[in-house]
Amino acid sequence: MNWQSVGDFVAMGGYGLYVWGSFGMAALALAFEVAQVRARRRHLRGGAA
Repeated sequence: MNWQSVGDFVAMGGYGLYVWGSFGMAALALAFEVAQVRARRRHLRGGAA
């Protein structure tokens, strides 16, 4: 696709909400996973940071 402006890029041809929502949910899931791994590691090491 060829976008004429940043607004066109964000709109993604009418699918912007789906595209950016999907990216947001994936980023949220990855951040949650990283937080869970850090918490498990902290717990297994006896509570030390």
